[in-house]
Order: sequence, then structure tokens, then C-alpha cells
Amino acid sequence: MGSSRRSRSLVALAAAVALALGGVAPAAARPGHPGNGEKTPVATGAGGAVSTVDADATRVGLDVLRRGGNAVDAAVAAAATLGVTEPYSSGIGGGGYFVYYDAARGQVHTIDGRETAPRAMQSDAFVEEGVPIPFADAVTSGLSVGVPGTPRTWETALDRWGTLDLRSALRGATRVARVGFVVDQTFVDQTAANSARFSQFRSSSDLFLPRGAPPAVGSVFRNRDLAATYDLLARHGADALYSGRLARDIVRTVQEPPVRRHSTLVVRPGLLELGDLAAYRTRLRTPTHVSYRGLDVYGMAPSSSGGSTVGEALNILEARTGGPFDTTQTLHGYLEASALAFADRNRYVGDPAFVDVPLAELTSDELAAQRACLIDPTRALTKPVAPGVPGDDDEACATTAVGSQGNDGQSTTHLTTADRWGNVVAYTLTIESTGGNGIVVPGRGFLLNNELTDFSFTDTQGGQDPNLPGPGKRPRSSMAPTMVLADGSPFLALGSPGGSTIITTVLQILVNRLDLGMDLPDAIAAPRATQRNTAAVQAEPGFDRTALQALGHTFVDNPEIGAATAIEFLPDGSLLAVAEPTRRGGGSAGVVRGR
Repeated sequence: MGSSRRSRSLVALAAAVALALGGVAPAAARPGHPGNGEKTPVATGAGGAVSTVDADATRVGLDVLRRGGNAVDAAVAAAATLGVTEPYSSGIGGGGYFVYYDAARGQVHTIDGRETAPRAMQSDAFVEEGVPIPFADAVTSGLSVGVPGTPRTWETALDRWGTLDLRSALRGATRVARVGFVVDQTFVDQTAANSARFSQFRSSSDLFLPRGAPPAVGSVFRNRDLAATYDLLARHGADALYSGRLARDIVRTVQEPPVRRHSTLVVRPGLLELGDLAAYRTRLRTPTHVSYRGLDVYGMAPSSSGGSTVGEALNILEARTGGPFDTTQTLHGYLEASALAFADRNRYVGDPAFVDVPLAELTSDELAAQRACLIDPTRALTKPVAPGVPGDDDEACATTAVGSQGNDGQSTTHLTTADRWGNVVAYTLTIESTGGNGIVVPGRGFLLNNELTDFSFTDTQGGQDPNLPGPGKRPRSSMAPTMVLADGSPFLALGSPGGSTIITTVLQILVNRLDLGMDLPDAIAAPRATQRNTAAVQAEPGFDRTALQALGHTFVDNPEIGAATAIEFLPDGSLLAVAEPTRRGGGSAGVVRGR
């Protein structure tokens, strides 16, 4: 088949699926109105906006907004759809963090929907005979599975701020799961990357490796088991996952992973019990808050380290003396502030139910000044740098012993929504590694997380590690859904996947937008670099290194960092929705009424 005929066939197939879903076919799609399979990374208009990594998820979210739903309703609907179309990064087997701006009250609220460790998990859970188990072994295991928080997060958000119930919010995603979506190259690549793992589990290979191989680009992928699971949640609410038959299926899968009979893979069973699921609760957290360039920046408090680390780094940048800075010095400051903030994150941040996190000090101007004085405009700091001393305001440039960085998974997704009333959501959710722990709950259509590998397996901070496992404890996260307000009104909402690079991705986009004067599409598309207190900076191939190398920064290649989505409120009152143009296959941004 020639390339033009193949292209027409794929468009026709996408159109048929879109029409079956009640959506808009690509051929009929209008600017800012993504149809099935079509990805438009930038959209400007009014009436509400949605930005995700996936065209189906964006379309479902926009449909909710068009029917009178608000930003919370749209966020849950889009997230549920991502659980269908992006199952290796999100889904009801995982958790996440939800940041909401309430326009009527002018307030920012957050939900901590992070997974929790089983009550039987102790600090040495990932140690055998005095040695930490290999990370790869922990990734694909029952031992790595935490209690999922995503269904309870959806229900909490809808109950508090939404206009729809869970049944209505799940309707579009359930339809996509049942009718199917058009497979793209990213889905094929991620399936292929996991095929060795998936093939070891009957339930995973049956779903994701039909006839023993990944589905073909342009084929239609259906997940009727997940549609039935969503129907169960629609009838009984989120409780259906935390008690009853579904809960028993999850526990059985964790304790007795469905490994194929002749598999050579050693899969450690997990500690999860029914009581752990029944005891799960989301947590409403006070958001982190810093001021930067006259703007108010709100983020996610611990158990996530995203808000505190982004906030501290911004404070450090603002505390630097000698500005204004050119592009080289701005990026030099960005890299140095990132390293300094990461040192403090690693030493001090953990689950606040178990660790006394000095959050006020970490986001204070005093600590920022203490850390900023270490930045030399002529020479890069030797990495890793030592943590600072929060609260020690009398000792300039104070530091303590150097620690090391722990684990942090790479696979996550982020979505951003806004509605006609000015409400805004920034929501980051995950199942941890790409493909989670690799195990689909038999007959249920979703992967389980391996979120507990975010814990430190052994002490990394010289007897002061805040992120060791514990019963019921939430592992430290780097997810950083972020809300920026100007004079009390929303200006910018953003976030990204990428493990610990989430923090630097969000920070670099803010620096690009606010300090380097880029518009939002360019701020997101620009080549990225990430410095997380390591000897070398990881950088995408297009990142200009020459002037920074002259200052002593060393670089190693990272082919792709992050996959951000964002919405900006423009001065004329319109909305600018932006997703990645190319990273992770490109994202999908849309508005209710495009211009």
C-alpha cells in the first residue's frame, strides 16, 4: 500500500472510531477541537480548555466542559480516559496529586492521592540478607505495589468541587475503553519496551500482546475489562476498589502474581492486605506557596517534594545578586539553584505523617539567601552539593554533610484544565515505571503501580533519610502540579511527568516563561536540561551547552526530558492551552471555542 493510501486508511479508521465515540472525526475537526487521533499542541480561545498528552483524553474533557461541567469534572473525565489510552503511565492502579484553583473563593486547594505502603511494610522491606534487592527485581514485583489512590482522588475532587458524580465523569472514558482507540507509534513503542515483562504474566500478555506481539499502528485497541471495571466504579463509587471482589482481586494479584508456568522471572510477592485497601484515605494538604517576580506560585506539599523544591529553587533564583542576567547566567542560576534545592529535598522531605518536614523553612527567603550565596557567577559548584541548614539564619552559606539521591520512577502523566468560570486544575497522576509493575489485575483491565520503589531502599542520608519505607507511609514523590496567580487570579497552570526531572521541567518552563521572556509554546518546546545534584547535567541534544561548559558544567545526553501540559490566561481573557509538540509523541491541547 502506498503512503498516501495508508494515510487515508488511517484517517478513515480514526474517523470511524471517533464517530462511534460521539466525537469529531479528524477530517471534520476544527482548530482547538481535537478529534480522535489528532493532536494539536497549541489552542487559543474561550469557554474552557484542556491539555493532555492524548487527543482522546482532551476530547473527552472538552465534551464535559461543553455540556456545562467545570474544570474538576473535565480533569477527572480526562484522567479516566488516560487510564484507557495511556495505561502504562496512569490508571486506577496508581495515585497522584490534584491542585485546584477555586475561582469563586480565590483559593488554591490540593489533594494528596499518593499510594501508601501496606501496614506490614518495615524500613528494611527492600533488603535481603543485609543487601538491597536489585532495583529491577523490585520494579516487577508484588512487593512494590502501594495502595492505589487514584479512584479516591477522583471521588474526593468531584464531591468537594465538581458538578458531576463519578458515574457521569467516567462515561466518556468507559466508551473509549469499550469501543476502542486508534493505536499510535508511542503506544506501540511503550508496549514493545515492556513486552519482555508483559509476556511473563498471563493477564498482561493477554491484554497488551495480542497474538504475542504489540498491536499495530493504526489498529483499534479495546479494553472491555477496563470498561466493566469503570462500570463497577460508576455503580458503587470508589469504594468498589477498596472493598469487595475488586479489592480481593487486587490483593490476590499482589500476593500471588499470575506468572506464567514456565517463566524464569522471579517475582517477589507483596505485603498488601484487604485491610490496607479499606484504610486508604486521601489527604487535603495546604499548598506550598512562594512569591516570584511578583507572582504567587502554589504547589504540592509533602508527601510530594515538587512544591517545596520548585519553590525553594525559585526563591534561590530571586535571592541572587548582580542581575539582571543574560541567558547564560539565567541558565547557570537555574542549574545551580536546582542542585541546591535537590540537596535539601533529599535530606529533609518525606511523608509528613512520619517525618518532621521543615516545610516553612525550606520555602523561606532566609534559606534561599543562605543557599544563593553559594552560587558563583564565574564557576559551577562541584556536585553533589551539601544540604543547607533550615532555620540557621545566622550562619551564611551554612551546609551539612552530603547525601545521595534515592529512586524516582520516570512514567507519569499530567493534565491541565480550565473552565468558563475561571476554575483551574493541574493534576499529575502515575503508576510509576512505564508499565507500572507489569502486572494487569486479571479480568480487570488495569496495571498495578510499583510506587513503593520511590522509597529509599537503604539510608541515603547518613542516618537521617526521611524516605525509608514504613507501615502506611507514602513514598516521597517529585510530582509538581503548579498554579501561578497574578494579583489573586490564575495566570498559568502546568506540570509534567518524568520522575525527579518533573521538578526541573516545571522549574525550567517557569524560568523560560518568566525570566527569558519566551511565550508559553516556546517555553515548553525549548530544549531542556536537568540538574538534580549530580556530577553531570543531563540535557536534551538541542540544549546549548557551550557557554555553560565554559563555567564548569559537564553534560551527558538525555534524549527526552518531560512531557508538559499547561494553560495560560491571556490579558484579553482568552485561554492559551499548550502541550508538547514532539516529546512523547506530542500532546493535545484544545479549547471549547477556538479562534
